[in-house]
Amino acid sequence: MSKKVFVTGATGFTGGHLARHLKAKGNDVIALARKGKDVSALEAAGITVVRGDLLNPDSLTEAVQGVEIVYHIAAVYREENIPRHTFFDVNVEGTRHLLKAAKAAGVKRFVHCSTVGVQGEISNPPASEDHPFKPGDYYQESKMQGELLALDFFKKEKLSGAVFRPVGIYGPGDMRFLKLFKFIGSGKFRMFGSGEKLYHLTYIDDLVEGIRLMGETAGIEGQVITLAGARYTTLNELAQTIADVLEVKLSKLHLPVWPALAAGAVCETICRPFKIDPPIYRRRVDFFTKDRAFTIDKAQALLHYHPSVDLKTGLTKTAEWYRAQGLIE
Repeated sequence: MSKKVFVTGATGFTGGHLARHLKAKGNDVIALARKGKDVSALEAAGITVVRGDLLNPDSLTEAVQGVEIVYHIAAVYREENIPRHTFFDVNVEGTRHLLKAAKAAGVKRFVHCSTVGVQGEISNPPASEDHPFKPGDYYQESKMQGELLALDFFKKEKLSGAVFRPVGIYGPGDMRFLKLFKFIGSGKFRMFGSGEKLYHLTYIDDLVEGIRLMGETAGIEGQVITLAGARYTTLNELAQTIADVLEVKLSKLHLPVWPALAAGAVCETICRPFKIDPPIYRRRVDFFTKDRAFTIDKAQALLHYHPSVDLKTGLTKTAEWYRAQGLIE
């Protein structure tokens, strides 16, 4: 049956896909967008757009009236030159504002988006939801605090809600993995380290279906659930699969990690005083050095979540979109 649902972050990659997915399922979708954000794609999909801001509680009060389910996707993501306080203002206090507005409006379910980044580097992968917190930067710290705030609010204020942690989101429209595709496609990609570190991806169509289930499945109040692809892979397999999709030869040369870390430290030291994005960050080197693999047993058991897009199919669809946009050859 049609439900009136509210989506934050709908002008972004995940939120936009989610809003359109919920609309396609027959829901009455309302999307929150800040002033100045392009909402033409949302409106073309028949989604109602309301202008507002997580930092403006008054703009949220009216927006959620009559809403049954809130999907809170919006967040300040990890970027250079964003002040530390901004992460906490939006990802924590903005969440608090929305929780209060949802409670006052009588919302029936609140779905909060966290991130597996709150768990940091994974020891003994794959990790379950019980793996300890180990945030590694301001973004992850703010998301951890936002998650804990939401769970505490659900319990104390008797608001039906649950938290999901997405893993390695990709697919048509995503720009985060474009650099990896470009490097591999150019033939310049070199693996740092052994390439046997584990990485986990989630195709966007699978993810948004999982998020929908978070909003509509009974009996998951107060739960934290990881949403990820059906399986994880090694970096070697991931790079080779992308090369196969792009029909290019992948170099078998592996480089030591420490020079990249040293170069990242130097670049950050030189560039940051001038507010210039460094060409290489130590954080980017983490991609090659830290395990990122998770179990979706809980999602399968509680949500009947079954991701259906295999890795090669998802990477192929992503590459096709990049080509259609003229982003890769």
